[in-house]
Amino acid sequence: MGMAEDVLDDLRKRINKTLDDLRRELAKVRTGRANPALLEGVRVDYYGQMSPLNNVSNVTVADPRLIVIKPWEKSMIPVIEKAINAAGLGVNAQSDAEVVRVPIPPLTEERRREFVKLVKHKGEEHKIAIRSERRDAKEMIEEAVKEGELTEDDGKKAMEKLQTEVDNGVKKVDEVIASKEKDLMQV
Repeated sequence: MGMAEDVLDDLRKRINKTLDDLRRELAKVRTGRANPALLEGVRVDYYGQMSPLNNVSNVTVADPRLIVIKPWEKSMIPVIEKAINAAGLGVNAQSDAEVVRVPIPPLTEERRREFVKLVKHKGEEHKIAIRSERRDAKEMIEEAVKEGELTEDDGKKAMEKLQTEVDNGVKKVDEVIASKEKDLMQV
């Protein structure tokens, strides 16, 4: 049953990659609490090169509603402030001589509900990706049975294991979504 185990291992890896991608996507969704991942997509002009914010500064969370950015070069302060304000994140960066502060305003009930819808949509997209991975793995197992590399019984056992892996993956997606939804609705 070596061929089937290879297919199942590959499926597990692909499901884990999908879950990691979902977690990364959800980290960018604002929950009303400060999170450095909120600024991950911000790029700043560093001597003509567009660089990620964390490559030109130290990004920290000072308290639950404040992100502090300390650039390695003080000349970057106005550039960083401008880049954050232009990123359309719904936050307003403020600077002084040393750092850029990004206060995170509390979310309104309506905005929280919009974010919950967005989170659920992303969850559905990732469930679809897992089902697509199931289809690919199923085709590989069916092909192996057809080619005679696996017996019918081994093929059926592999299909059952495959479905179990997919069910577990979908369940984990639901858990990640429920956790993020709970964070969003918490005032």
